Amino acid sequence: MYTPGKLIYFDPFFFKDGSVNKPKYFLVIKVIGKDAILASLPSSQVHLPRSQQIEHGCLEIPDSGISCYIFLADKPVTKGGRSFPLNTFLYGLWLDDFVVSHLESIYTAEHVDYKIIGELTDTELKNVVDCFKSSREREKEI
Repeated sequence: MYTPGKLIYFDPFFFKDGSVNKPKYFLVIKVIGKDAILASLPSSQVHLPRSQQIEHGCLEIPDSGISCYIFLADKPVTKGGRSFPLNTFLYGLWLDDFVVSHLESIYTAEHVDYKIIGELTDTELKNVVDCFKSSREREKEI
């Protein structure tokens, strides 16, 4: 289940920092070793300058410390043709590593605790990875 490109919807998602639990998309970016992954928690919240045009793909604004990947609403991004219902943003600063065995202990029942939405197309996943690999603002190794 936790393979690169896998898009999962947790309901609710339990945040590491103790933030209020809520439904959340989860995108696996990379497998790290035997029991860890690098992932992003996509957000529909826009944390960009107001004047910034929203276009699908990689966006880096070094002067503002912003590195993100944008999925436009209703643009198919998975191998099965699924899309996000709203413009959705992956922010480089919010990439994080997760322990797979810990996730598996919390989210045990598919269609109850989580739903697998699909898997990003190979091109889309490559574009996401390349975006963050080349970012000057990244904090996590990709």
